[in-house]
Amino acid sequence: MSRCLVCLESLKSPLRYHPRCAKSLFGSTRIPTIDIEMGKLHTAALAMVGTTTLSGAQKKISLGLSTDRKTLQVAVDGGRYIFKPQTEVFPQLPQIEHLTMRLARLSGIEIAVSGLIEADGQMCFLARRFDRRADGSKVRQEDFCQLAQQRPADKYSGSGELCVRLIKKYASEPPLELRKLFEQMLFSWWVGNGDLHLKNLSLYVDEARIVRLTPAYDLVATVLLIADDELAMPIMGRNKNLLRTTWHKFAQYCELPDRVFQSVVARQIAALPKALELIQFSSLDRGTQDKLAQQLIACTALLQAPPKA
Repeated sequence: MSRCLVCLESLKSPLRYHPRCAKSLFGSTRIPTIDIEMGKLHTAALAMVGTTTLSGAQKKISLGLSTDRKTLQVAVDGGRYIFKPQTEVFPQLPQIEHLTMRLARLSGIEIAVSGLIEADGQMCFLARRFDRRADGSKVRQEDFCQLAQQRPADKYSGSGELCVRLIKKYASEPPLELRKLFEQMLFSWWVGNGDLHLKNLSLYVDEARIVRLTPAYDLVATVLLIADDELAMPIMGRNKNLLRTTWHKFAQYCELPDRVFQSVVARQIAALPKALELIQFSSLDRGTQDKLAQQLIACTALLQAPPKA
């Protein structure tokens, strides 16, 4: 049975997307073609250095829709999409990122609109930028590395507690954003995302001029790519071997009421059965699926474990 390349739910037609999913990603039920030579992606990426805000080791190309909305093409300025192709170093990386994002949505986390798209016979990851308006103008946004006044090279020199302090200082409604931060960090640990660093968290000014966390982006279950990968930023001094008690202490640092902590953890635990189904719906090979399932089962067991006397 074929699966939608956005939501991973079943399709009853030969199309690759549900109409509603295509419209959410492309603004239309018409699926655009990609006007880019895969062999020249490295050159295109180098040409964008210093002209876009995209960073990281993975090739990321800024794309925009043509005026007739039929074609996605390289756009150095004002691109509405981030395009990530397959890599030689990390096989299945686009599919892993897509699945991780869908698992985040399943867990109740707001995510960037994204999905898979085929280019030259390869599955690639495509995300619609939330830091661009329909006319291509920029939305005011700063990542946590900027807010902490640290260099981009120091993006791993952070902690969960630093992120809490930044939200308290800059967010319009800190209690709401602190809950979302807690949810995203708990999820990243649960799914084995070791790349949630300072540049992968941002605050932006929404249309109501409220400063809040952006939708989650660049979520990848890196444990599938790097054996025993640890959290990029420590939580209460720990990058690994986190327990329910660790998350309880972090919730207290976030000043979350105990009922909120209990609710968030309960929802993450309850997400496991559907998450295991979603993993099976993905196009990842069976070995990778099993490894991710084991990751979720192990972390869920830790969340369910009663605190030691």
